Amino acid sequence: MTNDMPTLNILRKIAPELGEIIERRYTVLQHVYFMQPIGRRALAARLTWPERMVRKEIEFLREAGLLCSDPAGMEVTPAGECMLVGLEEIIRQIHGLSQLEVELARRLSLKRVVVVAGDVDQDETVKKEMARATARLLDELLRDNDIVAVTGGTTLAEVADHLPPHPDGRNLLVVPARGGLGEDVEIQANSVAARMAQRLGGRYRLLHVPDDLSEETTNIIAGDPKVKQVLEVIKSARIVLHGIGTAEDMARRRGLPPEVVARLTQAGAVGETLGYYFDAHGNIVYTTSSVGLGLDDLAAVDLVVAVGGGRSKARAALAVLSTKHQDIYITDEGAARAMMELLSS
Repeated sequence: MTNDMPTLNILRKIAPELGEIIERRYTVLQHVYFMQPIGRRALAARLTWPERMVRKEIEFLREAGLLCSDPAGMEVTPAGECMLVGLEEIIRQIHGLSQLEVELARRLSLKRVVVVAGDVDQDETVKKEMARATARLLDELLRDNDIVAVTGGTTLAEVADHLPPHPDGRNLLVVPARGGLGEDVEIQANSVAARMAQRLGGRYRLLHVPDDLSEETTNIIAGDPKVKQVLEVIKSARIVLHGIGTAEDMARRRGLPPEVVARLTQAGAVGETLGYYFDAHGNIVYTTSSVGLGLDDLAAVDLVVAVGGGRSKARAALAVLSTKHQDIYITDEGAARAMMELLSS
């Protein structure tokens, strides 16, 4: 597709509206794909577009054989799915994402950065695209006998749902990277690890330790032979996949007491991962007492993959990535461009 870039530039010069039309139809296809079956009015509300505009694009895509509909709503046809794959690289070219990935990776000293179009703060569908990109990358990176450690959260839960199924099974082990947060069971690290293992046709081990215990209790539990055995497996992971959160959001999810939240605010905490809270310079300002992988353990991991998007997470991502423990970062355009602005200021 990269060889077609000069052609695309020529077409945009002679027909500047071309890029806008492509993006609009790609957006409709993408939203229907992730939300199918969906009705026209629900789609218009989700896109916040005039219903007349949505109806016009739907009619075009239906006539082109890319969408079909029944009383339950619209769905993307097999031809539409192929078109989505083909359009993905064109959208990347229109947005200049390849150049953005290279520049951000260089500025952050990362092996690789993957950027998907859009901003999850503006459109929740972008989280699904980010999850799909992460799932594709993880599937490429995996080898036989691999141990993968994963954190919880909504984005990582989406990654599990987008992994390609391997019904014949694979010799893999997926484990939670840390103890569970006090949040919905579906997005806890244990649940994410189990779902990933099932999709990949591998095995999983669970860590039945909550994340909000006192340090003394945590140390006692960590010394239990069964827990110790699971921790040894977790710390031998070849790949670690973790999310990045804002300090404020993660403090809320962990249910930290008001005095700790005040301490985080006073210390200038902006980002969090693996129970560590960082200020804008990447300094650790607070650590929870949860059981599992610590920041120092990442030095022995072959590949550390961080995932997090949305312009609102730019400062958090920079804080975490400045620690130099990550190898690959998967994000969206909103976060990536905001990070470049911060790095250039």
